[in-house]
Amino acid sequence: MKAMIFAAGLGTRLLEETSNKPKALVKIGGKTLLQYAIEKLRNEGISEIVVNVHHFSELVIDFLSNHNFGITIHISDESGKLLDTGGGLKKAAPFLEGDSLVVIYNVDILSNLNLQTVKDAHIKSGALATLVVRNRKTQRYFKFDNNHRLVGWMNKKTGESKVSVSENFNESAEMAFSGIHIIQPEFFKLMPVEDRFSITNFYLELAKTHLIKGYFDDSELWMDVGKPEQLAQARKLFS
Repeated sequence: MKAMIFAAGLGTRLLEETSNKPKALVKIGGKTLLQYAIEKLRNEGISEIVVNVHHFSELVIDFLSNHNFGITIHISDESGKLLDTGGGLKKAAPFLEGDSLVVIYNVDILSNLNLQTVKDAHIKSGALATLVVRNRKTQRYFKFDNNHRLVGWMNKKTGESKVSVSENFNESAEMAFSGIHIIQPEFFKLMPVEDRFSITNFYLELAKTHLIKGYFDDSELWMDVGKPEQLAQARKLFS
């Protein structure tokens, strides 16, 4: 498998930390978030990684050039224009295209999820993409039917909803996205012509005609350390 780490975000929720560096280089227990993500993916059998950069991109490039993680790492440079999640993946496609499954991993996620288990479930299901989700409170939810097929999305705060599959939408399970997903290599051939777009919206559009599955994760550790309160908790945990 290959992987992409989304590391180009502005880190606006961590302004005290990201005024002079990117979120990817915020440290927990002496390691940067980027190092945690790279080591997690490498230890799960990933053979090649792409990291996208934008905010303080030169610092990330310098960090990677000065550290040997024992794995091939490519840079997808979005310094000129931040492309959102879908556009970022599309720009990185030349490094990821081929016959391999691709794991996509947010740099601000800490998790002990076994990615091999997700891979096995993904292959068995025959899905185009598998989204790792958890039963937790948030504002925005993906919705899945009894077979864990993606059928839509909703925002609890605004009441907005997007329906991909109308059958059982109202009775479907509401699950929060975990920032980890696996896609088939043919995914890249279906991407829109736009250079900047949300991968969430793209998944919802694809779900109308393709099988997009959810992997319901209940592993012990999952933290979104892009949020100040969870960053503080992680620092206590990893101190």
